[in-house]
Amino acid sequence: MNVDLSGKTALVTGGSRGIGRAIAEALIASGARVAVHCHRQRAAAEAVAATGTGSIALTADLGDAAECARLFADAVTALGSVDVLVNNAGVALDSPLDWPLEAWCEQWEHTMRVNLLAAGILSREAIAHFRTRGGGRIVFVASRAAFRGDTPEYLAYAASKGGMVSLARSIARGLGKDGVKAFVLAPGFTRTEMAEDFIRRYGEGIAMKDVALERLTEPRDIAPLAVLLASGLADHATGTSIDINAASYVR
Repeated sequence: MNVDLSGKTALVTGGSRGIGRAIAEALIASGARVAVHCHRQRAAAEAVAATGTGSIALTADLGDAAECARLFADAVTALGSVDVLVNNAGVALDSPLDWPLEAWCEQWEHTMRVNLLAAGILSREAIAHFRTRGGGRIVFVASRAAFRGDTPEYLAYAASKGGMVSLARSIARGLGKDGVKAFVLAPGFTRTEMAEDFIRRYGEGIAMKDVALERLTEPRDIAPLAVLLASGLADHATGTSIDINAASYVR
């Protein structure tokens, strides 16, 4: 099945690297015009945008609420409209339980701002925009940690991704008749730059121990599902969460 997204537009947060980059490139390859968001890696985002005609790189700090709202407005201005929002950007910061309370709370607050509040603000802006256009689609890139949990050092990460899942389900249930569809992709350990830092620190064996396949999941394994959900061909799956974790967590 070939998915043709010609005439469609999308905003992908965290589109300069990793899973977000793979999704942005796959959307562009399918014909969409994409606003590729980054925080600091402007050159990388521009390189992704350059793979297609009419795509653009946009910069915003998702830890800042005002910049989140501005990002969506800038995407609408640049593309003329936005049909699909991909809430992909996120951070995975450790906050050991024996840290001083102030430092522990700072990591929690930053994680929640970037992973959950930013997704909420962008979704809010997208919903208002979609209502003027008869609908649209939001794809949330969460994590298996939202369902199976994570280690004590990453309580904030798991909690933020769990909140993202609830957000997506609430949008799907409450706004479907307004034409707004919402989906969750829940990857497991994926070979990204962030993951490579983990592998260098702890070894690949730890990452591979739960995986049922012969290799770690890669961003290219996730991107096709994002394209399918963006296309409208799977709209009756709104509210669903799709696991992409090489059977490292099976529900």
